[in-house]
Amino acid sequence: MTQTASAPPATRSPAAPQAAAPGQPAPPPVAQLVKGRIATWFEGTPGRMRALLIVAAIVSVVFGLAAAQGYNQSDGALQRAEANTAQLVRIQAIHTNLVSANADATNAFLVGGLEPPAQRQHFVDSMATAARLISEAATAQPADQKALGELNATLLTYQGLIEQARANNRQGLPIGSQYLKDASATLQGDSLPVLKELVKANQSRVNTEFDGINDGNLWLIVAGLLALAVLVGCLVWLAKRSHRYLNLPIAAAAALVLFTMVVGGASLAGSSSDAKETRNEAFADTLALSQARISAYDAKSNESLTLIARGSGAAFEDAWKKAADNTGSQLGRVERGVGLAPLWNRYRAVHVEIRNEDDRGNWDAAVEKAIGENNISSNAAFKAFDDRSSRDLSRFSETARAELSQARNDLPPIGWLGLPIGIVAALLAAWGFSQRLEEYR
Repeated sequence: MTQTASAPPATRSPAAPQAAAPGQPAPPPVAQLVKGRIATWFEGTPGRMRALLIVAAIVSVVFGLAAAQGYNQSDGALQRAEANTAQLVRIQAIHTNLVSANADATNAFLVGGLEPPAQRQHFVDSMATAARLISEAATAQPADQKALGELNATLLTYQGLIEQARANNRQGLPIGSQYLKDASATLQGDSLPVLKELVKANQSRVNTEFDGINDGNLWLIVAGLLALAVLVGCLVWLAKRSHRYLNLPIAAAAALVLFTMVVGGASLAGSSSDAKETRNEAFADTLALSQARISAYDAKSNESLTLIARGSGAAFEDAWKKAADNTGSQLGRVERGVGLAPLWNRYRAVHVEIRNEDDRGNWDAAVEKAIGENNISSNAAFKAFDDRSSRDLSRFSETARAELSQARNDLPPIGWLGLPIGIVAALLAAWGFSQRLEEYR
């Protein structure tokens, strides 16, 4: 009798979750269980303590972050103000070198034939300096690159016309004067307007950054007042509930916030005040003197063009008067430029003598007063003003940049201390609440 093989034992599948019996409620989902436990955790006085602990810790950390942000904003504004100030001075220097070169070219043209080597070299050096500064400005401020490229294109045309004027002047050809007038017109009509727009753009950037330096203090003050309100509120609430008048850890957290507000706020305000003083003094003097020098060179160019025109230079004389008046006006704004106005007035007096000679028909005598090498010539009087104003401009510019740099150095170190301060205040608040929570266990 054969036996059949026994069947393998049946495997048991995992038990499926049993459905609720008919008529019984379904078990609550996990989300509801978690929600219920959280609600239980915040019930009663201990629960309210836990809630206040979390709020106090959060506002303390937020205060630390805001303090760091306030520092970074003021520091960044000072840094950008310093950089934009340097760019503005650079653009002004380009302008000055170009009008200086043009003044050399027009004045040398009066000599006839080969111009004086020193004057020619000064023209070459001024154009080379302008080209170098254009390259530096394009690198320093990408927003100015397009305009500076347009400026370079106009200068190529200007230099070409100047060389045509020189070549014809060496040969004694009258057409050389027309090339010179065209070159000056190109500089005045094409090149300088580009520079004026660049000056406006950079002036606007500088003003924006100066105005934004004090905004960093708002972060510190607003966040500090919020943190103090919460911490003081916690102290009052605990005093009423626990009948203890002072919770030392939370009081220490409030004191830390208050100390940071006072010291940090005073330092930020001091740096802002220093920057404002720089803006109103050294920076303002730099801009005014730079504008004065630009107008002065413009006047010197028009003086030469008036003589080159030989009796038909009324338009150039009007341009001279406008430029000379603007120079005097700008010098009046330079608070620390003592001695510049008398030097400029001396040059203006020589120019009047030149015009008197030319108007009487003594053209040769007028030219001699313009280009002569003696101490009473227009060139000598203008050089005295040029040398002194150049030194003063360098001093004002360096002072402005140094003062802005010092204002940055005087900022409090809450840029990297802000968050640690906030964390310490949060830990102190947590410690203070934990002491009271222990009493309910």
